[in-house]
Amino acid sequence: MKKLLIAGMVIALSGCSVFEGMVYRIDVPQGNYLEQRDVDQLRIGMTKEQVNYVLGAPVADNVFASDTWYYVFNMESGRGDDYRRAITLTFENDKLASYEGDFDRPKNFDTPLDQ
Repeated sequence: MKKLLIAGMVIALSGCSVFEGMVYRIDVPQGNYLEQRDVDQLRIGMTKEQVNYVLGAPVADNVFASDTWYYVFNMESGRGDDYRRAITLTFENDKLASYEGDFDRPKNFDTPLDQ
């Protein structure tokens, strides 16, 4: 009877958050990992090929607006401190026209490469 009671208690407590701190959870990175130094290389007037070389391919393609590229990075941490960064690049006539995002705007963004 004692063993049955202990087994029942173990089963009942196994669903509780008592053991939450003892369970190892992995970090799950998704998307384009970017750093500020990568974003600092962006300049107005860059072609799509040049941007692709600097940052890589965008994580999401928009079939309705192919002139807008989204770079998103999401890190779901096993410890609970999640991290998310995103930038949006807009092209006009296949040239980089605008930048919006979580990173600091590049200092030389408004200076074209050919100057």
